Amino acid sequence: MTAYAIGYLTISNTDWQGEYRPRLAEVLQRFEGEVLANAAPERLEGAATAPDRIVLIRFPSLEKARAWYAAPDHQPLIKLRQTGARFDLFAIEA
Repeated sequence: MTAYAIGYLTISNTDWQGEYRPRLAEVLQRFEGEVLANAAPERLEGAATAPDRIVLIRFPSLEKARAWYAAPDHQPLIKLRQTGARFDLFAIEA
């Protein structure tokens, strides 16, 4: 069953992005992850604080999404991202 990782990104500085983006693409590719969206959200309803960006990544399965997140070479990227952003990440099956 297809799985989606949905991330809410609030950026405090962009220093980490130049190194992060190409390395993340390499890790995602190994787990068949495909970024479907990475954009500023438009509020249609509600009053929750909106993040700067919402990221949507499709995986062939929830197991692949979990494996991508836990991959040893993804861990340094998580730490790098955390130097300049808050990221809340969720996974769902659809």
